[in-house]
Amino acid sequence: MTLRETLRQTLREKGIAGACDLVPYTKVIGLECHEDDGGLLTVMPFKPSNIGNTQLPSVHVGVVGALLEHAAAMHLIWENDTDRLPKIVNISIDYLRPCGPYDTFARAQVVKQGRTVANVRVEAWQQDPGKLVAAAHAHFLLG
Repeated sequence: MTLRETLRQTLREKGIAGACDLVPYTKVIGLECHEDDGGLLTVMPFKPSNIGNTQLPSVHVGVVGALLEHAAAMHLIWENDTDRLPKIVNISIDYLRPCGPYDTFARAQVVKQGRTVANVRVEAWQQDPGKLVAAAHAHFLLG
């Protein structure tokens, strides 16, 4: 079965939460996707293994970057009701404050989308949605 067929079947049977689990690193760092009143929410429950700086402690910036990229890609799949994985072209991340030992949330929105390319903005926060820990702009090739 091809990746596209697997994604199509998973979306049909388990929805976006199942599609989220198809990406191998999501299990390692603990990413989850949920639908709520605001749309698609990507959640990274706190895991001690995600800590990069034990002195603060704070989550490793690479893990935060993976959360942002994953939230953007899953949002494109969810919003466009597609069975193709978007391919990242580039991503620019702003790390705004330390990402402490708490659950982290991310929400994406499509800024502009054409037939082949989409520009997505993602914001991540922890306890207060008004205090972002990171934000990103990303471009994706669409299937």
